Amino acid sequence: MEAANCSLRVKRPLLDPRFEGYKLSLEPLPCYQLELDAAVAEVKLRDDQYTLEHMHAFGMYNYLHCDAWYQDSVYYIDNLGRIMNLTVMLDTALGKPREVFRLPTDVTACDNRLCASLHFTSPSWVTLSDGTGRLYVIGTGDRGHSPEKWEIMFNEELGNPFIIIHSISLLKAEEHSVAILLLRIEKEELDMKGSGFYVSLEWVIVSKKKEDSKKYEITKHHVLRGKSVPHYAAIEPNGNGLMIASYKSFKVVSVDQDLEESMDRPEKIKVEPLYYWQQTEDDLTVTVRLPEGSTKDDIQIQFLPDNINIKLKDIQVVEGKLYSSIDHEGSTWTIKENDGLEISLIKKNEGLMWPELVVGDKQGELIRDPAQCAAIAERLMHLTSDELNPNPDKEKPPCNAQELEECDIFFEESSSLCRFDGNTLKTTHVVNLGSNQYLFSVIVDPKEMPCFCLRHDVDALLWQPHCSQQDDMWEHIATFNALGYVQASKRDKKFFACAPNYSYAALCECLRRVFIYRQPTPMSTVLYNRKEGRHVGQVAKQQVTSLETNDPILGFQATNERLFVLTTKNLFLIKVNTEN
Repeated sequence: MEAANCSLRVKRPLLDPRFEGYKLSLEPLPCYQLELDAAVAEVKLRDDQYTLEHMHAFGMYNYLHCDAWYQDSVYYIDNLGRIMNLTVMLDTALGKPREVFRLPTDVTACDNRLCASLHFTSPSWVTLSDGTGRLYVIGTGDRGHSPEKWEIMFNEELGNPFIIIHSISLLKAEEHSVAILLLRIEKEELDMKGSGFYVSLEWVIVSKKKEDSKKYEITKHHVLRGKSVPHYAAIEPNGNGLMIASYKSFKVVSVDQDLEESMDRPEKIKVEPLYYWQQTEDDLTVTVRLPEGSTKDDIQIQFLPDNINIKLKDIQVVEGKLYSSIDHEGSTWTIKENDGLEISLIKKNEGLMWPELVVGDKQGELIRDPAQCAAIAERLMHLTSDELNPNPDKEKPPCNAQELEECDIFFEESSSLCRFDGNTLKTTHVVNLGSNQYLFSVIVDPKEMPCFCLRHDVDALLWQPHCSQQDDMWEHIATFNALGYVQASKRDKKFFACAPNYSYAALCECLRRVFIYRQPTPMSTVLYNRKEGRHVGQVAKQQVTSLETNDPILGFQATNERLFVLTTKNLFLIKVNTEN
């Protein structure tokens, strides 16, 4: 089954064509600062991690993790190997972050380690990578009630270091399993043209088969490979598929043995054509390679006005109806010195270019004459131009580069969103994202797949994947007006997020500054737009907060009421919504 080419359907009622922009608000936002007992376990890029993919995956890693199952609960890992948690109940009575788990081994001795990564699989399960190549599956019990007891249910060394992208918990026929998506960037020795690295996505399933057994083991391990770090990658909640959004496509390179048997065989090796042919406006020339030792007695050729038959010994080279008529009496054949048979056919309809020699025959190959291709290109030259606007006197020029701003320019390469079937690992759906720049992802409902936000024109549109709806898998659920245009002007932005209830979006720079963009809300006073002569009922506010620190921002998370910002030695809490 071929992959279906799909498109993202925008809900017009969620767009606001009359949006006037964000108004800067000077209202101060409450900001609380907590000093950490130990610094965050930041792992800087090594000298051999020099590519853009290393920077995307590890250099821009978000060290602050939000537990989507329990609002306003965030976690980070410090340099003592402790997983620290801060759960906010009351802003004015913040406690210190508390330790919930400690890594069993000292990871600082590992020279090639990555940042430790954490993902909240379900209300009672967590997946953890220590950054050295070891995977942990941890049962936490109900994290909403203290005290928590985190217990390791599975741990295994899986080779080179990796980070965890996504994980889900599955319960089918009393068999519990955890599906995890891992990412590595590995050296490719044979790659002489590119960066020398490839990105590996590994879909690992850890299962406990018997109810009375406590032992978990790896039951499936699939590997996909690509040349760019995915913007978005997530496993469907039912475990039946995988969605990946990236600049360059991913391909399956390693599957389980039982799946290998069900997959199609590799493509057949390309067979060399039986004959080659080329043409001019007056005639055609067919060339056939003769077997060694062939004589003219081995060659049988029959010319008819609309048919041709070529036979070499007992081998039928070509037989059938010609695309158009020929002068069969003027057609000839000769044997060349290089064991080649050359056949000349005279066209009856001069000037007619044939798309094929024999109708329906695919065993030959057309050789195009370079001079002929150049002549065709010259004929089409009037349809193209090297100049951006070759006719400036025209009333409506197609484009004027001087009117473009830097934030209007997109990447030249086109991204795509692909869905892979969990059983066959074949691509079932493909969406060409074109110039719809990926902005960020957010978990709106932890029982569903993470949402992703794309730039559409000047707006930022939020999309919710629905794996159960095969005909319409991606739903447009919210719009952040003009945010696609606004964020493009923030050159130093590092992290991007939004509230799960879409009430605001926020981004932070590498140092200090946090920008908040609120959805339009009704005004308490009446405003009047003099240019358009109408009353303004709603205003969208922009707010800026500057943190009192010079340490780089390492983590950034948004909830409905608060923003959490993590630096090397401090955790900041910004109260965004106070209505609740």
